[in-house]
Amino acid sequence: MKLRKTILVFVLILSLEGTGFGQQLHMAPAGPSSQASGAGPSLQAPGTAAQPAGLPESQVSPESGLPQEQEAQQPAPVRPEGQEAQAAGQQSDDAASEFELFIAGKVPGPISTSIRQFGYDLFRRPPSTFAPADKVPVGPDYVIGPGDEVRVNVWGNVEGQFNIVVDRDGKITLPKIGTIGVTGLTFDQLKETLQKEFSKYFTNFQMSVTMGRLRSIRVYIVGNARRPGAYTVSSFSTLVNALFEAGGPGKTGSMRNIQVKRNGKTVAEFDMYDFLLQGDKSRDIRLMPEDVILIPPVGPLAGIAGNVKKPAIFELKGETKLLDLMRMAGGLTGTAFRGRVQVQRIENNEYRSFFEGDLIDIETNGAKNFLLKDGDLIRVFGVTEAKNTVTITGAVVSPGEYGVADGMTRVKDLIPLTGGLLYFASNQVEITRVTVTQSGPRTERLAIDVSKALKDDPAHNIPLRINDYLFVRTVPEWRLYRTVTLSGEVMHPGIYTITKGERLSSVIERAGGYTDVAYLRGAIFTRERVRQLQKKSMDEMIKRMQRELLAEGAMQTAGATSADEIQAKKAEMEQRRKFLEVLKQQQPTGRTSIRLAHIRLLKGSEYDIELEEGDTLAIPTRNAVVNVVGAVMSDGSHVYNEHWDYEDYIRMAGGYSRYADKESVFVIKVDGSARNLAKGFVNWNPFKKRWQTAGFDDDDRRPIEAGDAIVVPEKMERTAWMRNLKDITQILANAGLAASSIALLYKTIKD
Repeated sequence: MKLRKTILVFVLILSLEGTGFGQQLHMAPAGPSSQASGAGPSLQAPGTAAQPAGLPESQVSPESGLPQEQEAQQPAPVRPEGQEAQAAGQQSDDAASEFELFIAGKVPGPISTSIRQFGYDLFRRPPSTFAPADKVPVGPDYVIGPGDEVRVNVWGNVEGQFNIVVDRDGKITLPKIGTIGVTGLTFDQLKETLQKEFSKYFTNFQMSVTMGRLRSIRVYIVGNARRPGAYTVSSFSTLVNALFEAGGPGKTGSMRNIQVKRNGKTVAEFDMYDFLLQGDKSRDIRLMPEDVILIPPVGPLAGIAGNVKKPAIFELKGETKLLDLMRMAGGLTGTAFRGRVQVQRIENNEYRSFFEGDLIDIETNGAKNFLLKDGDLIRVFGVTEAKNTVTITGAVVSPGEYGVADGMTRVKDLIPLTGGLLYFASNQVEITRVTVTQSGPRTERLAIDVSKALKDDPAHNIPLRINDYLFVRTVPEWRLYRTVTLSGEVMHPGIYTITKGERLSSVIERAGGYTDVAYLRGAIFTRERVRQLQKKSMDEMIKRMQRELLAEGAMQTAGATSADEIQAKKAEMEQRRKFLEVLKQQQPTGRTSIRLAHIRLLKGSEYDIELEEGDTLAIPTRNAVVNVVGAVMSDGSHVYNEHWDYEDYIRMAGGYSRYADKESVFVIKVDGSARNLAKGFVNWNPFKKRWQTAGFDDDDRRPIEAGDAIVVPEKMERTAWMRNLKDITQILANAGLAASSIALLYKTIKD
């Protein structure tokens, strides 16, 4: 019995800790069985198959007759070398050149040594077909072989059309003519042979011989090619065509010593640099069946970077000197500094500067035009900008920087270069000059009379120094005109010019005064300077609210006691963030609250303000409605009644909503000002600095006017009674359960 009671007490205690116990079970590590299942075949991705161990020979595409590499040889995650070069090439094409940066006035940075091996990007974008087009004319030196199609047309005393394919024995058969051996004949020799054979049997005829479908031949590309293998190509293909098919030499393959071997002998050696640098394709021979193209390992490499036209890493062939490498790189750019070149070389297992000199007499000086070695890096530096200008600003036609001869160019020489003085220019010119001294820069200001300088007065037509700053002043307080805009209910609305110190009443009087329907209380006055201040204040307020929102969110989340409370806090913070986003989109108008009156009364009053550039004044007609918005049952506009106060309009809107803040109701007046409506019997007037009794103040006698907007805000903080009640209930239940468990445990022990 005691054992049963003990177990019951233990179960009750565990029920109090159920949540934590469940979490412990959830966080317990998986057992060996789960690990075994994780290593089982069921985790293998569907559709995954093992790749074959061997690499099959290239297969021929049935459409183009070209070898296509099997997908197993090119794993998808690995980007091919050519595509990397293509991406790098596109990036370099889009980047600004050294000369473009120089013209743009950008200071050249350090010399970039991110250069690539020259020539390999030729094969980065292979063509859609590597075989020559079928419609390319066959040359007279084309050699006929088995598989070629010969088309013969005969007309005259005898007519006929024959399409014959050369058989494996190298022969063709024609009616009445018989069998003719054509293997090894050139296309020119074939035409002569057919003409001779037909002449034996026919006279007075004409003949046309053309080639139809050409045969395919098999060649081998071996060595350091990107994709070595056996390829089937057109018999019209050349060495370069086959190289494109194999993707060209790899980065470890030579571009300058590509060999074609035929019957065990080297029949051609091709230098791709001749083709790339000079356009020489004369050694690009036509391939024959079973030819072998060998790409040996790359030879010595030397890089050249900096201010050359083609910075790259070049393969050296034979004895290559510094001048030879510079010619391969296209020569120096227009911004190259011939006074400095740096060569780095590997010597004694160290990479160090081998030569530091100039390129001034490199053509004739053998000590500078030395032989290059494998691994050399040449840096050609650029010129530096030496400013020899002065700056002139102010009342001239074309202000800016102008080149001068230090101590030689005078003020009289400079002014005509700027296009001359403007008509509102003053005779006063201020020259600021900075002189370098051993104790630091010394700044001095010189005042001259430009009219006297133009007359060659030596006291004012002074010599200019480099970096002088000339300011040509305007006449005092120069401004062509300032404008303000009047619109709405004035007799002559429009844009008016104003003089310095002119006031609002003056411009209204110039506009003919108000119309009969002008509603002066609703006048809208805006000012650009005020708009900028409002924008600045709003931006600062938004930044402050964002900082407070982040700090408050962190504290509320840390102080939450349940998941529901955390979600509620997050939802509240999200609503505040949305409010800030809406606030960011609001643009200030620069409106200033103003009270207009009859022009006679407006003059000399505090609202007869001095006007500024860009001010606007809009006077509307009377708007006989009052708007009610916010926490009311129905937002809307209501006809103005001079006997109603704000509560009457709220009742017309259906009354207050559930969460209305009745103590914070305010009105936005038609003139742009705002006023709190919920007042007591005695209130403090901050404008008149005195206590006033409600109903006896002139401003409060008619708090609602036509065009006003009554705003009823909502209470910002509400108590989540249901969530709090749930938490309280749970606490009480846990406390009761704990008390019962302790009592039962005590009774069990006592028994």
